[in-house]
Amino acid sequence: MQLRYQIIALAIVPLILAILAITAFITWQSTTLAQSSIDTFERNMLKAKETELLNLTNLALSAIEDVYQRASPDDEQAKEKVRSILTSLDYGNDGYFFVYDYDGNNIVHPRQTFRPGRNWFNLVDPDGDKVIANLIAKAKEGGGLHQYKWEKPSSGEMADKLSFAAGLDKWRWMIGTGVYLDDVFAQTAAANADVRKNIRWTFTTVASIAVPAVLVVFATCILITLHERRLADRKLAALTQRVIDTQEEERARLARELHDGISQSLIGVRYSIDLASRKVESHMDDAAAAIKTGASALNAAIKEVRRLSHELRPRLLDDLGLAPALKSLAENFSERTGIHVVVEAGTSDILKPEASTAIYRITQEALTNVERHAGASCVNIRLWTERGRMRMTFTDDGRGFDGTQFAQGPKATGGLGLRNMQERIAHFGGVLIIRSSDNGTTLTAMLPLSANTATRVARRAA
Repeated sequence: MQLRYQIIALAIVPLILAILAITAFITWQSTTLAQSSIDTFERNMLKAKETELLNLTNLALSAIEDVYQRASPDDEQAKEKVRSILTSLDYGNDGYFFVYDYDGNNIVHPRQTFRPGRNWFNLVDPDGDKVIANLIAKAKEGGGLHQYKWEKPSSGEMADKLSFAAGLDKWRWMIGTGVYLDDVFAQTAAANADVRKNIRWTFTTVASIAVPAVLVVFATCILITLHERRLADRKLAALTQRVIDTQEEERARLARELHDGISQSLIGVRYSIDLASRKVESHMDDAAAAIKTGASALNAAIKEVRRLSHELRPRLLDDLGLAPALKSLAENFSERTGIHVVVEAGTSDILKPEASTAIYRITQEALTNVERHAGASCVNIRLWTERGRMRMTFTDDGRGFDGTQFAQGPKATGGLGLRNMQERIAHFGGVLIIRSSDNGTTLTAMLPLSANTATRVARRAA
C-alpha cells in the first residue's frame, strides 16, 4: 500500500505542475491578447485625434481662405486680419491655433501671450525635441503630424501633445493646432491596471479551482480504474473458463467422432477381416466379398480421419494458399450439406500465414453457423484486395438474427462463434462488420496493410 501511495503521489505532482503551467500559459496568452487590444484601442484613439486635427486645420484654413487668396505676399493688412481670425478660433480650455514664420518667429499664440514677436526656432522640449523647427519642417513638406511635449494651459504642466502643421507658403507662415494626449495615455494606463488586476484574479481563481478539481478527477479515475480492473479480472476469468469449456467440448466432439465414426469403421474392418479369414480357412468361395466389405469400411475410416484432420488444420492452406483452401472447404461443405456455395477468390498470397488462417477459420465458423442455424440454400464467398488491403464478404440467404444480441456479448447469442470471429480480425487490427436481416446475413472482414507479408508491405510503400 505504501508503494501505491508513492506511485499516486508521483502521478499527482506532475499533473498539478502541468495544470499550473497551463494556467500560467493561459494567463500569459490572456495578457498578450489584452495588451494587443489595449494597443489597438490606443491606436484608434490616436487615429481619432489625428482626424480631429485635420478637421480643425481645414476649418481654420477655410476661415482665412478668402483673405489669404486675395492678399499679396507683403499685404500687412491681410496678415493682421488673418492673425485676428486665428486668435479668435480657440476651442475648449486647451484648444487653440498657433502661427510661426519659417524663421521661427511666433506670430499667433492665444494661450501664451509672451511668445508673439520672439524667435523660438531652437526651442526644445524636455525630451530634447526641437519642437518649432520640426513643425516648420512638416509645414514645408506640405503638412504633417508631429508629437512632442508642451505646457498644458489648463493645468500648467508638461504633457504629450500631437499637432498638425500646414504651410502658408506665400507668407512663409506655418499654421498649426494640437491636442493633448494625456487623457489617451491615462485611459490606456487604467486599462492596463485593470487587465493586470483581472489576470491576477483569474490566475488565482483558476488555480484554486483547477488543482482541487484535478485531484478529485484523479481520485475518481483511480477508483474507476480499480473497479474496471476488478471487472476485467472477472471477465478474464470467465473468458478463460469459457475457453477451457470450449476446449473440453472440442475434445468431447473429437472423442465422439473417433468413437462413433472411425472406431466403428475399424471394428467393422476387423470383423470383415476375421470373417474373411474364417472363410479362407474353411475354403469357402465368398471370402473375397468379406474382404471387399472390409476394404470399403477401411476407406470410410480413412475419409473420416481425413475429414477430421482437415477440420483441425487443412494441408491445402499451407501448401497452396488461402484461395484453394476456401474452395476445398466450400466443396466439402456443399457435398456434405447440399447447400450451394460460390467462392470468388482473387489473389490471396499477400497475407501473413496467421492472417490467412484467421480468414479460413472465420469462413469455417460462418459455414458451421449456416449449417446449424440459418437454413440457407446458397452461400457466396468473395475474396479480393482493395488498395493492397485484403477484404472478404460472406453472404447467405438464410434466416438472420438480431444484431443487438451480438453487441451484448456471446452469452446473448448462445455461443462464442461470432465473438471469436471478431477477436480473430481484431488481433490483426482489422474490422468485422455483421449485417443480418430476414433476407440473410452478410459478414465483411477487412484487414489492414499490417496483415500483409513484410515483402508486400515494403513493396507497396516503395
